[in-house]
Amino acid sequence: MDSDAPPGPSPLRKVGVRVASALTAFLTALFVLWAGMPLLAPVFLALSGVAIFEYAAMMRLRGVRVPRTGLVVMTVLTLPAAVPAGHPLAWPYGGMPAREVLLMGFLLALLAGAIRSPRRDALPGIAYGLLGYLWIPYAFSYVLTLRLSPDPYVGMATLLFPVLAIVASDVGGWAVGSTLGRRPLAPVLSPDKTIEGALGGVALAALVVPLAAWGLATAGLGPTLHPLAALAFAMLVAAVAMLGDLFESLIKRWAGVKDAGVFLPGHGGVLDRLDSHLFGLPAAFLLYQLIGWV
Repeated sequence: MDSDAPPGPSPLRKVGVRVASALTAFLTALFVLWAGMPLLAPVFLALSGVAIFEYAAMMRLRGVRVPRTGLVVMTVLTLPAAVPAGHPLAWPYGGMPAREVLLMGFLLALLAGAIRSPRRDALPGIAYGLLGYLWIPYAFSYVLTLRLSPDPYVGMATLLFPVLAIVASDVGGWAVGSTLGRRPLAPVLSPDKTIEGALGGVALAALVVPLAAWGLATAGLGPTLHPLAALAFAMLVAAVAMLGDLFESLIKRWAGVKDAGVFLPGHGGVLDRLDSHLFGLPAAFLLYQLIGWV
């Protein structure tokens, strides 16, 4: 054994790096959210592009080829499809369900490509190519829809509430799970996650979002959201966001990797940071529609 080998980073240092990275990412996200489309649109394209390459790399580890270029093109096309009508970047054909049209077009393109150049992995390529589009740019595009719904002014609160619920569920789950966690939540997929951590994450989201909704409404920066509606919204979005985290764990376990990539120290790749949002943001949009907000 080499006694001169430098010692590894201490657990306290690892926690410090993780917290510092998370805080930096959260503050940056808040600034982008406040700035709106001038920053949010390029950030959407950049993060989606990196996430697609991470996804394609994991698929290659299992011998599945997905159309990276096609997924990047679809990401660019999804941007105007996600923007509400009337915005300068909006889909030019009013009245058409833009995202659904793109989804069907991409599926037909995958089928046509497989028929034109049949390979043994053609069917897995179609299935995982379609999954890649639905999971990454299609789901993540709701960050644009929410930011502009029902208008660019109120849209800041519309997007802020699910982002707070998702971040709170992550922070609360990690804090409670690492200190009080005993019973595993999904021992095969993610041994470190516990039922206690999940409950802690939902509880923190249920605390943060109603307070934020009350504070913004009081300051005149957002609409009035009934406390019970804010509570139910926060808990549902937090729970769905955790499913997104576990779904990515399923993909990573299938691919045989620990992290999807390297993006933030202590946090893995872009997909590792977006996984909860890719489930939580579309769920938030559906909940808003149920209460008639957007």
